[in-house]
Amino acid sequence: MPGASDSVDNNNVLNFLDFLVVGGGIAGLRAAIGLASAGRVLVLTKADPSESNTGYAQGGIAAAVGPDDSPALHAADTIRAGDGLCDEEAVRVLVEHGSGGVRELLGWGAQFERDATGAPALGREAAHSVRRVLHAGDATGREIGRVLWQHVSALRSVSIVDHALVTEVIVEGGKACGVAYFDRDGKRRVVRAAATLLATGGAGRVFCETTNPGVATGDGIALAYAAGARVADLEFVQFHPTALKYGGAPRFLISEALRGEGARLVNDRGEAFMAALHPDGDLAPRDVVARGIERESRRTGGAVFLTLAHLDSQFVVRRFPTIAAMCAQVGLDLARDLVPVGPAAHYMMGGVDTDEWARTSLPGLFAAGEAACTGVHGANRLASNSLLEGLVFGARAAEAMTQPPRAAALKRDRVMADGSGLVAYGSIEPDAISDRQAAMPGADQPSALDAEAIRRLMWRSAGLFRTRENLQRAVAILDRAAAAPFAPTADGWRLHGLTVVAWLVARAALRREESRGAHYREDFPKRDDARWAIHLVDAIQ
Repeated sequence: MPGASDSVDNNNVLNFLDFLVVGGGIAGLRAAIGLASAGRVLVLTKADPSESNTGYAQGGIAAAVGPDDSPALHAADTIRAGDGLCDEEAVRVLVEHGSGGVRELLGWGAQFERDATGAPALGREAAHSVRRVLHAGDATGREIGRVLWQHVSALRSVSIVDHALVTEVIVEGGKACGVAYFDRDGKRRVVRAAATLLATGGAGRVFCETTNPGVATGDGIALAYAAGARVADLEFVQFHPTALKYGGAPRFLISEALRGEGARLVNDRGEAFMAALHPDGDLAPRDVVARGIERESRRTGGAVFLTLAHLDSQFVVRRFPTIAAMCAQVGLDLARDLVPVGPAAHYMMGGVDTDEWARTSLPGLFAAGEAACTGVHGANRLASNSLLEGLVFGARAAEAMTQPPRAAALKRDRVMADGSGLVAYGSIEPDAISDRQAAMPGADQPSALDAEAIRRLMWRSAGLFRTRENLQRAVAILDRAAAAPFAPTADGWRLHGLTVVAWLVARAALRREESRGAHYREDFPKRDDARWAIHLVDAIQ
């Protein structure tokens, strides 16, 4: 296939393709590999090809490959961490196909750490009952990305366009048939395809405190919602407990794998505190540890630290070279110093509502990876299942995309019923979406909020601790901002998409009047299965 720039006609419409993949992380790349033999594939990436959440994943990829492990045990751990809301069929798909996907990576040359026998060295992270996490030092995502990009670059039927900001899913005749995007020169392009996959990653940048790169703004969620597809479980945002919290330094992720190797959390008096909060102590589920750290900091009025001083210093530096180097940049010795840490937005359990084949409610549109919601993570993701999810469901998306387009048969128990079917409380009317997507009088009027104001609002109102009052205020502010006209430029679309995603997250959090997994309501602090053992779904009616 010729390069994308050579395939654009005079109307800036790319000639019809077989398959379109939006996103260059693990899910998108694995899908492109699977599609390459079935037709022409175009991959659109938002920034440089290597810039995705995949590349920032430190800890590893979980799979039942150890002698004391099994898919059933992996499933049980996943469901336990998901706090009563995992889709068990999706979990079964994940764990049963996970080991094969990892072995495929090994066959393609992934350089995971090995033990003395030559077998993959397996680490342990929170809520895992056995060691099952394969890793490449503390840069596993980067290694997987390297292998996948190397594989994709050798496929003649796959083309890549980077620095492409996708702004719309094109829908005609009730089916998705491509996307519109701005290229690196700011020109608007349209590309048409028989099947389109959204693999755009997460939405951590909706919050001011996050471990995510700048590209993780929830684009796939906003695109799918505007196109009329269902989104689900958006109230469930995982806050990683241990991001570096040091002066003006970036909120760099301090992997859970450190605690898996024996690192301890202590307060400013050197006292351990997690054992009093959960039987698993420092390896409790992430939501428990994140809230524990914040509460301990409030109780003492001081910082919380991670310490590895009791471990062998050479082992620490050898096992975690990337984290050690980052700490060194701010004057900290990972092996000897107390490392100040705090929670930060890390992963979206919710996303575009899909079945186990990555199909959405809109025929022709697929979603995989962090942009999707299969229900596999429930209310709280098990550590190191994210890379596995991208690998497994990216491959399944490719298989489904070669079939005739149809909508997913999404489960009724994933729909919040209140006597009228789908929850679409306060949804923007479809006509309003269409109007805002067109150039209109007054479209040069800026939104009432800039990106940083949205992020600060979300951290205060929809962060670790949520209340009705704060969420109502956030929803009201974001509702006005989302409905405001905006300039149909690249910057205008970026801000509008961020606003819509924040609005969807905040109102889902307002709707769920219980605490479950990563969603914690101070005014409803208990889990309530009688009313809320369901999945909130939103869609334009």
